[in-house]
Amino acid sequence: MSDQPGEAGSNDIDEPTRVAIACQGGGSHTAFTCGVLRTLLEEWNDDYELVGISGTSGGAFNALAVWYGLVTDGPERAREVVGAVWDDLAVEGPQDRWTNSLVTSLSRMESAGVPMPRVSPYQILGPETGKQRIREVLESHIDFETIPDLCGEDSPELVVGTVDVNAGVFETFTNEDVSVDAVLASAAVPNLFEAVEIHGHLHWDGLFSQNPPVSDLMHQPPDRKPEELWVVQINPQTFEGVPSTNEVIADRRNELSGNISLNQELGFIEQVNEWVDEGKLPAGEFERTEIRRIEMGKRFHCSTKVDRDPAFLNELRELGSRRAREFLTNRRNEAHSLG
Repeated sequence: MSDQPGEAGSNDIDEPTRVAIACQGGGSHTAFTCGVLRTLLEEWNDDYELVGISGTSGGAFNALAVWYGLVTDGPERAREVVGAVWDDLAVEGPQDRWTNSLVTSLSRMESAGVPMPRVSPYQILGPETGKQRIREVLESHIDFETIPDLCGEDSPELVVGTVDVNAGVFETFTNEDVSVDAVLASAAVPNLFEAVEIHGHLHWDGLFSQNPPVSDLMHQPPDRKPEELWVVQINPQTFEGVPSTNEVIADRRNELSGNISLNQELGFIEQVNEWVDEGKLPAGEFERTEIRRIEMGKRFHCSTKVDRDPAFLNELRELGSRRAREFLTNRRNEAHSLG
């Protein structure tokens, strides 16, 4: 994946730069990531090698779709698969539109502090119908039975993040262990969906911890370790002023829940980079990993994370495409200044 033809990797002028991509979760907002990835894939060539891709919740949909398209038929196929998944997840038909409007409105009212009846997803059938639709969409575009055969030494690392409810630990599913249930578990928001049972344990949305998984992408042999980590970040990093109303507090709390764990993982990578620069780690076994972020850069109300309106999803995808082009332009300018 390249932003400039002929740009070389950091170790050898003839070697591609090894890149890993981490896709943060955030419900419908991760349609933004679809736009980012589709635009980055337009620049795909031999200057960059994708060595890993991870995701949590909606980010897992994107990571899986791109990985599957790449290993089966290359970048253009990856663009088609991830785009088709989001096309099919969008609202379709009058009843679906009514349900989507209701769910979004209830979410906004709850975040504003309006007293709402608390109903467990185990007490009603609607959420599981929604989960079944996600399953059908994923299985219509991805042949999960072929995933083990598609995993190999030259295939990018695929990582999906969840939380093991019973063991109380974060659990990632990698490569051949990525099943449709693992992806559904990664998107199983506790107050919306029933937990997903895998190997005798229940799993919830990975937003409770690593969002997205990063450390798994770094635990690769030296010749596959990422030289650059591109993080597609959904939640705004900074906030101006004081979050004083219920809605703003809910928004900021939601944003921080996804960012704090991410920044902890990135902080460790930065610490390793410092040790590499200072010569405290064995040469050849450790090297720098440059961290780059592709941020949404626009704040949407947290209630819209459940909004599947086609116009809204397209807005997010277009925003993602713009941010990706800005990212590539900045990299090109940086390369020119260094050259």
